[in-house]
Amino acid sequence: MALGLVLNLSQVTLDFFQAREAMDEDIQALMKISRSPASQIAYNIDVRLAEELLDGLLQHPAIIDTRIIDPDGRTLAAASESSPDSRYRWVSDLLFGSSRFYADQLSVPQLANIPLGQLAITIDTYHYGLSFLQRAGYTLASGFIKSLVLSVMLLLLFYFMLTKPMLKVVKALSKVDTESPEKIRLPVPLKHLDDEIGLMINIVNDHLGTIDSSLAQLRAAETAMKNYSSQLESEVVDRTREISEKNEALQRGNRALIKAKEDAVRRARSRAAFLANMSHEIRTPLNGVLGMLSLALEGELATGQRDRLEIAYNAGQSLLGLLNDILDISKVEAGKLNLEVIPFSLRRLVEECAALHAQQARRKHIDLVADLEPDLAETFLGDPTRTRQIINNLLSNAIKFTNTGEVRIQVKQANGKVRLEVIDTGIGMSAEGLNRIFAPFAQADSDTTRLYGGTGLGLTLCRQLVERMHGQILLDSEPDRGTHFTVILSLPSHKPDLDQGKLSAVTDELRSNGVTLALPREHPHRTAVEKQLRAWGIPIRSPNTPNRGVLITVPEPSEFSDLADSWQGERVIWLDSSGTYTAQPFQSSVTLPLQREALHRALCQPGPARTEPTAPSLSERERARPLTLLLVEDNQVNQLVASTMLKKMGHIVDVVENGQIALKALEMQDYDIVLMDCQMPVMDGYTATRRIRENPGWKDLPIIAVTANVMQGDRDDCFAAGMNDYITKPYNRQDLLAVIQRWSRQHDPAQPAGS
Repeated sequence: MALGLVLNLSQVTLDFFQAREAMDEDIQALMKISRSPASQIAYNIDVRLAEELLDGLLQHPAIIDTRIIDPDGRTLAAASESSPDSRYRWVSDLLFGSSRFYADQLSVPQLANIPLGQLAITIDTYHYGLSFLQRAGYTLASGFIKSLVLSVMLLLLFYFMLTKPMLKVVKALSKVDTESPEKIRLPVPLKHLDDEIGLMINIVNDHLGTIDSSLAQLRAAETAMKNYSSQLESEVVDRTREISEKNEALQRGNRALIKAKEDAVRRARSRAAFLANMSHEIRTPLNGVLGMLSLALEGELATGQRDRLEIAYNAGQSLLGLLNDILDISKVEAGKLNLEVIPFSLRRLVEECAALHAQQARRKHIDLVADLEPDLAETFLGDPTRTRQIINNLLSNAIKFTNTGEVRIQVKQANGKVRLEVIDTGIGMSAEGLNRIFAPFAQADSDTTRLYGGTGLGLTLCRQLVERMHGQILLDSEPDRGTHFTVILSLPSHKPDLDQGKLSAVTDELRSNGVTLALPREHPHRTAVEKQLRAWGIPIRSPNTPNRGVLITVPEPSEFSDLADSWQGERVIWLDSSGTYTAQPFQSSVTLPLQREALHRALCQPGPARTEPTAPSLSERERARPLTLLLVEDNQVNQLVASTMLKKMGHIVDVVENGQIALKALEMQDYDIVLMDCQMPVMDGYTATRRIRENPGWKDLPIIAVTANVMQGDRDDCFAAGMNDYITKPYNRQDLLAVIQRWSRQHDPAQPAGS
């Protein structure tokens, strides 16, 4: 019925559009017939004939108004009647509109160019609308009846052909016994053996057969499961008993582990205390040895005596370095090594480390190359002291095991990480050596130890420091092919308020004239120099270009030696690998390995090399203002060493043996600074400092801890007791001078802070 309704509506819609077209065609045909007589009437201006024509047009059932209008818009003749009224008119007006207006221009063939006016007709669309509505009502009514009859016939047909057989099947299914559903089979209705219903019932019967066999298998499985469940219950009981016994054993093991952990913690604390005590006990006599050797070297000595004392002093410094490495490794293992997170210049740090080891490389006639990326950030956040320690150990190790060729340190930055690479052309190591190189007190093999010496602690400390800094250290090496160390550290770049350390741009003259680089292609420092020049935007010219601007070359004999002698440009910059070259007037020298600031100064200084203002000598700075110092030290050798150093700086020194005597000395005299040892008999430095801080008159007195203990906990204890600063033994002249100047400036308003 819905389909029939849709089809009838489609037919009515099509009839609607045809009725609109028929209406227009009917009126247009009527106007076409009336055009010629209306034109003659308008030409002759015959009013009587015009009225007859218009009355005739008015006989059409749809026309309600007709008139002839002259060219000036005046009505020559007109006829009209009212529109019929009906209760169905609103439907016709909705579909066709209430009325329509038609107009046609009048003319005669003899005077085609002369306008005669127009024939205007207004029709009432209800005549056509009513006809359409009658047809539409008939179409819908007849279509509904046809659809209803067809639906009834289809229902009857479906009932006898589909519904009735299906009801029989449903009736058969309703009689199925729920206790034994697999025994039922559905009957096939008559006359449906070969059609879809018969096929469906056969398929259902096949599925019922499958269900029959599945139920049989399920019952067999249920029987087997019951038997297995009984066996499982007995096994669960046995396993529960075994688990209970193992749980009791595990609890006993846990108690043993807890006890072992407590024992390990006690041993770790004892080891930390032992390390602190050993540090103090070893550094105290070592302080005396190094201090007395340092004082002896300051006096008048014969050449042989000075050489022997310098050898002894250097041996003592090596022993001190070994002690520091052992203590650093112990601090890392004990978890007492704290890392700083402060801004520092990695570029300057690497360049300083390279400059420090340059002389060691020169003595072995190998090249030490600092190859840093020009776009390396100016400052990073991290621990500069430990980073310097890693770089120094790697460089020292590389130079030690390299006899020919070069040692190159490269620094790159990417994705918030810094990549440090130390590459040498040394002896390398085997695969077995790679496996034990980072172990404490181990080297690649015994021959290496005999030939080169060393304790094997440097790389162990490097690995532990890198891991402590959440980094990674990688090693690649082959015998006689060199070694490649790679250290990856998470050092985020830092952007301070002021771009400290950032070099100003080079001059426009340099960018215009460029720099003539007269270095052999195989020169190890050539790549580093080229990258830095390109980073500054300075063109690099070949030695064949005209003599102008700056020439960069090397003083060693090469194919460019004659070029430097005949150079007519601005000046010559010598890259000095020996560290001893003296530049002539209008020349400059840059000591290798390359330092960016030194190269920048050499490029940008006008004319001859400018001399920097001479800094005051050490003795002048030491004797700037004599201070009254109180040295609290129980060891007589240390008393002699420290007091001698301080008196040579121009200060007045009083020495006492323990904290109790120090309190009495403070009551009798005012002191500028107190140098306080921590471990002393009668009253130690911690107790004495706390007693000093209890006195309001001494709350601002600078107290500097001087101790042989170097563990992080000892440093914290010093500050917790009220001490202001901290230096370690053995006494070092530079450390003493720096700490005294630092705290004397803070309590001397007449002296500028930057002095």
